[in-house]
Amino acid sequence: MVFRFGDWSFCVAILVLVLSSISSSNSLRIKKQVKTKSAVFLSPEFELGPGSVINRFYYDIDFPRGHIAVKSFNAEVVDEAGNPIPLHETYLHHWVVYRYYQPKDDHQKHNRSKVMIVGNNGICQNLGQYYGLGSETRKTPTFVPDPYGVEVGNPAEIPDGYEERWLVNVHAIDTRGAVDGLGCTECRCDLYNVSKDEYGRPLRSDYRGGLLCCYDQTECKVRKGFQGVKRSLYLRYTVEWIDWTDSILPVKIYIFDVTDTWNGLNSEHHCQVEYEVVESCKGTGMTSDRCIDTKSTRVSIPKGGYVVYGAAHQHTGGAGSTLYGEDGRVICWSNPIYGKGKQAGDEAGYIVGMSTCYPEPGSVKILDGETLVLESKYSSSQAHTGVMGLFYILVADQLPNSSKIF
Repeated sequence: MVFRFGDWSFCVAILVLVLSSISSSNSLRIKKQVKTKSAVFLSPEFELGPGSVINRFYYDIDFPRGHIAVKSFNAEVVDEAGNPIPLHETYLHHWVVYRYYQPKDDHQKHNRSKVMIVGNNGICQNLGQYYGLGSETRKTPTFVPDPYGVEVGNPAEIPDGYEERWLVNVHAIDTRGAVDGLGCTECRCDLYNVSKDEYGRPLRSDYRGGLLCCYDQTECKVRKGFQGVKRSLYLRYTVEWIDWTDSILPVKIYIFDVTDTWNGLNSEHHCQVEYEVVESCKGTGMTSDRCIDTKSTRVSIPKGGYVVYGAAHQHTGGAGSTLYGEDGRVICWSNPIYGKGKQAGDEAGYIVGMSTCYPEPGSVKILDGETLVLESKYSSSQAHTGVMGLFYILVADQLPNSSKIF
């Protein structure tokens, strides 16, 4: 598919206890049978001071070349010395990686009019990335089990006169000294003193927070008198891959969004990407573990197959997400892992990972055109703006043949 261009801490504790009691049988230990190649790269440098935001697209990033099968893509924010930066200093709202084609003779590599984005297999037209995570990036496995892989660099698919390249979008928020750290990460408009989007268009009167308020070069409110240095940071990303052979089974990438407004009457999926959770438990006497906002939607998948991987993407306050089949069977559930400390990868109050699904081969199959149900749960013990409920799955057309070896 080618396109052109206070109560909260207590609630987190309850969620951690609830989620830790849930069986983790859907996250199997994956043994790598094939030796992969691996490389570590850095994005271009970006600078952040207290309260500042970057949301930038970096074209033609370093990436393995040739006809390959990508096996994993992991990333995190680091400083100039390579030290991982904790989320309570720089919140990684998201990073997403896109594949694209550009003319070989185009020396202006940022000329978007000549770029063709190679999207995933669907279903949201505005969510065409191949990989993407947020604060959960350090503890969310992305490895594609053998003998599967994400096929890229196939010369037969690249248009004549074009070459394949990759870009990354990095959205990070410096919350050092923030008046309201959670509010900054949820992009509350009042904390950014924003009433228009990045294109100068007035925001809706009922829009309290989200991506439209924390665009590139905006500033979140910090405590009066707070002093903090501006830092040079990078997105450090690690790619694992193998050279393509006929014994590798390609997978399709599908991304579902709980805000999808598809009504079953046509094939178009309008994904809103983010939504708002309204506080519903204050003064009701309900316990925090019962203060759950559940949002669901029906989605269609154009071409099914065998599910080989699945994971959800949620923001702080997330309480898990489940993808159901048309008959109500569970295709995959994915729950957040909350940090308990201060170190990078274990930051208390933040989602530092999402559980993943690695079904036994052939055990989970989706039919062509099947209507699925996506459910996303958030704590509603307090309001949340700009939350997300995405679900990623990898689907293969066929099962491994035991006679095939690498």
